[in-house]
Amino acid sequence: MAAEQLKDTTKVVDGVTVHFHRNEVVIVGAGGAGMRAAIEAAEQAGTGAVIDVVTKLYPTRSHTGAAQGGMAAALANVEDDNWEWHTYDTVKGGDYLVDQDSAEILAKEAIEAVLDLENMGLPFNRTPEGKIDQRRFGGHTREHGKAPVRRACYAADRTGHMILQTLYQNCVKHNIRFFNEYYALDVSFVEVDGVKRPAAVIAYELKTGDLHVFQGKSFVFATGGFGKVFKTTSNAHTLTGDGVGIIWRNGLPLEDMEFFQFHPTGLAGLGILLTEGARGEGAILRNDSGERFMERYAPTIKDLAPRDIVARSMVQEVLEGRGAGPHKDYVYLDCTHLGAEVLETKLPDITEFARTYLGVDPVTEPVPVYPTAHYAMGGIPTNNDAEVLLNDDEDIVPGLYAAGECACVSVHGSNRLGTNSLLDINVFGKRAGRSAVKYAKTADFVDLPADPDAFVRQLVANLRSTDAEQHTESVAEIRKELQETMDTNVQVFRTEETLNEATRVVHELRERYRNVHVHDKGYRYNTELLEAIELGFLLDLAEVVTYTALNRKESRGGHMRDDYPKRDDENWMHHTMAYLTGDRTSADPADHITLGQKPVRMTHYVPQERKY
Repeated sequence: MAAEQLKDTTKVVDGVTVHFHRNEVVIVGAGGAGMRAAIEAAEQAGTGAVIDVVTKLYPTRSHTGAAQGGMAAALANVEDDNWEWHTYDTVKGGDYLVDQDSAEILAKEAIEAVLDLENMGLPFNRTPEGKIDQRRFGGHTREHGKAPVRRACYAADRTGHMILQTLYQNCVKHNIRFFNEYYALDVSFVEVDGVKRPAAVIAYELKTGDLHVFQGKSFVFATGGFGKVFKTTSNAHTLTGDGVGIIWRNGLPLEDMEFFQFHPTGLAGLGILLTEGARGEGAILRNDSGERFMERYAPTIKDLAPRDIVARSMVQEVLEGRGAGPHKDYVYLDCTHLGAEVLETKLPDITEFARTYLGVDPVTEPVPVYPTAHYAMGGIPTNNDAEVLLNDDEDIVPGLYAAGECACVSVHGSNRLGTNSLLDINVFGKRAGRSAVKYAKTADFVDLPADPDAFVRQLVANLRSTDAEQHTESVAEIRKELQETMDTNVQVFRTEETLNEATRVVHELRERYRNVHVHDKGYRYNTELLEAIELGFLLDLAEVVTYTALNRKESRGGHMRDDYPKRDDENWMHHTMAYLTGDRTSADPADHITLGQKPVRMTHYVPQERKY
């Protein structure tokens, strides 16, 4: 895997300059999972190897940097802990839809993952003895649920930011080759001996408007989530599900898309995240009368219950008239008793956010908060080695891997515990990089289609389709209506009626999207064109989320059906697999989406009622 194997060529196709690159390992996405995969791939490949990373953003702008509170690992630096308790919490927190062998891997390898980052130079907070400090986080307990435990390793409330910076510095050390501000448009799949394999990733370079074809042996998708299907979200504007959408359009399945997490403490009306670490340090949720209402919903661990339980409890308080503010539409996060020193040293970012965006000082007054769309538990299905699955039977797509929020291992089940996301990207990002190199060392390159220019021509035609003068629809207006209907109908509480309404609106918006118009006719830094492409992925994924939610007639984790309020293990203890199989012009998703199911893998933990 030496640099001299690279063969970069250029040609002009239909007036667009197209660059062809060839490398053995190509990673799409440069957040935490992508960069951790790149580092592992570089180390496994050896001296002289070149790893390509195609990234929509400059790496240190990736959304991993927004993660605040910490990264779970049973180090037992502050109090007694072990990986089995962490496994149990992950399984129970995910409402038993977690694949338990995957949870065991996550919890066992968490300790090494934290130490890897420490050895790379990450500045964790320290105990007086100099060990990595740890704090409490929602859903993490000792002795299988008896009491909260200090398990989250953290760097103030900037843990994700520190991880991102540390990983990037180590990527530079390993001479990772970044293609910054290259937007992945599609993957070319080729059938080889009856087996579907990826041949190349095609990307649009923002700076020049050129197209780039990255041919490889192994491809790792680490493209993040798709929270921008919702209006109120903690997700950055760039989290539009591009990688997940590309996989979907190419006929591969998506898993458990109905499960989307709503983080309890978003700034009211804005969705900007206030870390769960605040509650880990002792902050309290209160209703309009000042009552610590989580004592009623989770008497044992109160404000540190899993996120789905806390989010529902907050919404319930508002629905029953105990909300705060002039419109009674939020609750309070009370940090006033923590003191200025704790807030300024351990929680500086959330303190600044509250002051900047709401004009509220957490040192002296409670902060208005309400649940915000935060994390997709579902995504591209993979096994424990990060290999992408082809079907319900868990056959794999050779040479294709996924890690991070875009992937579904499934280690989060129907509800992810806080701090397990930063852990996930490091554990399974590392596994993806290792698997990709192992495969590339023995595999051959897949030839591009017989007429690769035809594939590129189709992409160019798709890009130019927005130029038509008769097209009058606005990207911004369609996106606004999509996000509003998802907030109204597919948020914390759902019913058949609201999901049918969302389905109807999404179909209408898809029809209007066919006539979307982009005014900028150029290709260099055409952000308007980019937003139009992103909107297409958002519409696709909104439909899948809504249809799979309509199909699952029970309540579990992040999926709460008011018309089916109980968890139903007899009929629904399985993963949902969704496939695009027909013409998407139909108003009925059943005409073009086929649903399958995959069993939940269990080892030690039998599903029980979730009591906290």
